[in-house]
Order: sequence, then structure tokens, then C-alpha cells
Amino acid sequence: MRKIILASTSTLFGEAYLAYLKETIADLFQQAKEIVFIPYARPGGISHDAYTQNVVQFFDGLHIGVRGLHEFSNPAQALQQAEGVFTGGGNTFLLVKLLHELKLMTVLKEVVGAGTPYLGTSAGSNIGGVNMQTTNDMPIVYPPSFETTGLVPFNINAHYLDPNPDLKHNGETRETRIREFHVFNDIPVVGLREGSWIAVNGDVISMEGSRPSRIFKPNQEPVEIEAGSLLNF
Repeated sequence: MRKIILASTSTLFGEAYLAYLKETIADLFQQAKEIVFIPYARPGGISHDAYTQNVVQFFDGLHIGVRGLHEFSNPAQALQQAEGVFTGGGNTFLLVKLLHELKLMTVLKEVVGAGTPYLGTSAGSNIGGVNMQTTNDMPIVYPPSFETTGLVPFNINAHYLDPNPDLKHNGETRETRIREFHVFNDIPVVGLREGSWIAVNGDVISMEGSRPSRIFKPNQEPVEIEAGSLLNF
């Protein structure tokens, strides 16, 4: 049975890292003694270690161990044997590039599809969709493919922001960018506001969190989906 959490962000304004998700994460990984953390959305080297250490500190409070995927000599095997997997935020282009180059995108899809609990935040949630083409990130690197895991049958726009009529800014809104995506693509898009997440239990997909999410489909006006609602495209 699939158990997946795809959250818009890791940290709400004024709160500690992952604090708003603590109970949800404890439930997701309740059977795990140690999980594997994927830090690839941040540039490599020492930052992978530092990023993983932040995650270690949070999970210490849940009495769950953490090892960074970059620490394993055989990362594919590490994912296959993991009791749980967490992919953190950063740059989605970089994350997708490394997962494809290391031949891990398909492995991740298979192990999560087989029931390994999965947590994604920000970029780690973006890769849960069909492809990464609705990310807000800059293309600092060029991945060999935009395709991602397809754990859910739609795309995700993490950190979704509503237009602010009081902001003196003439640039495109997130809604405009998603409409541009739909000129060339027919994949639904879920705009995840901060404090919201997608929960997958088996074949049931629901919206959760403190705020509604915005659903975009080609040639249709976007609609609001309240927390607790089922997603069925």
C-alpha cells in the first residue's frame, strides 16, 4: 500500500524545520527505525552533509535515524532496502538531473510504488508529479529528461502564490505561468499553498493541511479544493 506525503514546503514562516508536519511525518514513518534522505536538490560536497544533518536533528526527536543517499556506495540498493525515503527541497532542475544521471528516478518510483513510505517537500514534492515542468526554480543545470516519478497523475506547483493586487509588480503570476504550461500540455496541475500537502494512501489521494489548494486544468477556470477533499482526475 502506497504511503506518500508531498508537501509544499519544509518550513512555515516563523516555525522550526518541518514543525507543522511533525505528527504527519511520525505517522508516515511509524514503522521505520531509519530512513534515507535524498539531498540532491542542493549543490553537492559539504552542503549534502550539512543538509542531511539538519534532517538528522529533526528526526532525532522522532527517534528515527537518517542516512543521506550520498553516503552510500550503491544508492540504488540503498533505496531498495530503505524503510522510508525523504527528498528535501532546493532546485528541482538539479535534483532531477542527478536522479536521472544516477539511474535512480525509476528506482525511486518502483520502491515507493511497492509501499516504501515517501516524504517530499518542495522540489522533493515536484518530482512526485508526472514531470517537473511546473516548478518555480531556475534552470541552473539541464537534466536529460523533465520526466519524474509520476507517483501522482498530475503535476505540482509547490509554494503556490496567489496574485497580490496591492503588489506593484507587472511580471507574470504563478497562475499565468501554469496557463502557459497548459497551452502545450494537458496534465492537471495542483497549486500547493504553504501549509498544504498531498496525502496518498494506497490509491486514495487527498488534499491536507491548513489551506485550500488550487486546481488547474487545460481550458478550464481554476478551482479551489479544501483540505480533506479527494483528488480524482
